[in-house]
Amino acid sequence: MQTNVFVEMECCQFNHDGESVCGDDFLFERSETENRHLAVLSDGLGSGIKANLLATMTTTMALRFIRSNIDILQSAEVIMDTLPVCEVRKISYATFTIFDLQIGGKSRIIEMDNPAFIHLRNNCDLKVERRDLISERWVSRKVRLSEIHAIIGDRLIVFSDGVTQAGLGRKGYKFGWRREGALAFIKKQIENTPDISARELSHAVVMAARNCNENNACIDDISCMVIYLRKPRKLRLLTGPPFHKESDTAFAELVREFDGKTILCGGTTAKIIAGELNRSIKIDVNMLPQSGGLPPISKINGIDLVTEGILTLTDVVQRIEKGDALANPLPLASKKMVELFRNSDEIELVVGTKVNEAHQDPNLPVDLEIRRNIVKRLKTVLEEKYRKRVSIRYF
Repeated sequence: MQTNVFVEMECCQFNHDGESVCGDDFLFERSETENRHLAVLSDGLGSGIKANLLATMTTTMALRFIRSNIDILQSAEVIMDTLPVCEVRKISYATFTIFDLQIGGKSRIIEMDNPAFIHLRNNCDLKVERRDLISERWVSRKVRLSEIHAIIGDRLIVFSDGVTQAGLGRKGYKFGWRREGALAFIKKQIENTPDISARELSHAVVMAARNCNENNACIDDISCMVIYLRKPRKLRLLTGPPFHKESDTAFAELVREFDGKTILCGGTTAKIIAGELNRSIKIDVNMLPQSGGLPPISKINGIDLVTEGILTLTDVVQRIEKGDALANPLPLASKKMVELFRNSDEIELVVGTKVNEAHQDPNLPVDLEIRRNIVKRLKTVLEEKYRKRVSIRYF
């Protein structure tokens, strides 16, 4: 069984021009206890609200069925029986691709009418054997089953036909961008940036697909899902002083020995680490205009980010919870912290448990919660919205 593998699952989408929602839908689910990762991408018939309804129903049912290990063909039949009928074309229809990844074991990919998924290893397109499953009730719908053994370094990529049909009819794209065009683009991106993340690659694909269309228009919903198996990118955030003063040296060792990115959140925390590591703390006054109402960031040699504590953590948590973590204008400290979170896979939050009396004043704003509650909220939102692997250690 493979150990120390992180599965990054991301999907980037553009809506059909003029539509408020995307007619494609995706869902992810991670089961650490089973070492199992599930992902579904569905393309609903047409675009807009009706297509979104078809796609959302499909992803929801597909994820439930695959999680419960219900027979694949039976699951597909139930999905098609359940979908509402399009008033225009008089058919119920949504395509789907389901990934059921068993890390260290056999993984299954189930496809119905989406463009064939791509399995890249060492930037080569692996040939995948597909077995057709035919329903007696839906003879025109072919379900295809593939079984693979995914290993660290592999990428699995699937997109809706908004990618493969991009540029259809234009000079150089008589039959659209097609799978071959997307594959060549993806391989070039990986060649240029071998460790490109799933988030960055999925975004690059949908941007390139849109650019194939006249006037860069979205003439269809465009979606690209990327799953990337890799060694985890680690981040450790330390906030608050240790409960016992004599623990300061061990606290600093968490920074000295760490092989990933490090954030220090809190003035006292930064002073302890700087003192124990015999390093200086500097404030770049040129960054003050970008502080955006939060205390300015500091610099300590070898530390990736040094910020104020509770105010900055509260701001970051609230922004991620509301879904506007990248909204502008964004305070510099919050922006840098969010970027580090997004570019990490395994995040450890180390919480010093010494009480800071300044934060017990009942006259302070309600949002100025004690550090431990803020960190618990941060763990929850990073897991639910960013699909990170997060742990908390109290010190």
